[in-house]
Amino acid sequence: MTKVLVLHSVSLVRSALAALLRSEGSFEVTSAGWRAAARQAESLRPDVTVVDLDCPGTTAVLTDNGGAEAQVLASPSPVLVLASTGAPGSLHRAFRAEARGYVDKDGSPGRLVRAVRKVAAGERFIDASLASAFMEADPVPLSPRELSVLARAAEGDSIAEIARALHLASGTVRNYMAAATRKTGARNLIDAIRISRRAGWV
Repeated sequence: MTKVLVLHSVSLVRSALAALLRSEGSFEVTSAGWRAAARQAESLRPDVTVVDLDCPGTTAVLTDNGGAEAQVLASPSPVLVLASTGAPGSLHRAFRAEARGYVDKDGSPGRLVRAVRKVAAGERFIDASLASAFMEADPVPLSPRELSVLARAAEGDSIAEIARALHLASGTVRNYMAAATRKTGARNLIDAIRISRRAGWV
């Protein structure tokens, strides 16, 4: 049996995805929200971890955040992402995080099943529709650390909270925020978050 961990912040969605995979009969599926993600990944040691790129909380898992969420990608389990063609920035973020599979959310359920099997077998899987989105995406101007700081700021974390979560000094967090604002050509931090969200970086 192929062990699959489905991560999503919305209970109904992750339950539906888990039910779809279980219906195939050859998968042992566990689903979890973000708070339990690292613990489940460590205890289950799944063959594949499925993550929705459009799901709130995904940024924390796919960026260098230095927190517990990073253990999801630090585990031996390869990651398979569900993605949309309209968010090439998110695809690049997943690629930098070394995701092994990329499934178009507008595709058929059978594509997801096939992708899980291929990734579990140690192969890569990229839907053709997403491959073109990869080619069209602009390079991300921000470093992984700048992205992680911006992502936490986008969630409403204070400078002190970001510093504590990422094991940084408050002054260093401010420097990363200033760099992200400058590199995105934004007027201020809020504008930098808006630009980065629109591009799919956070």
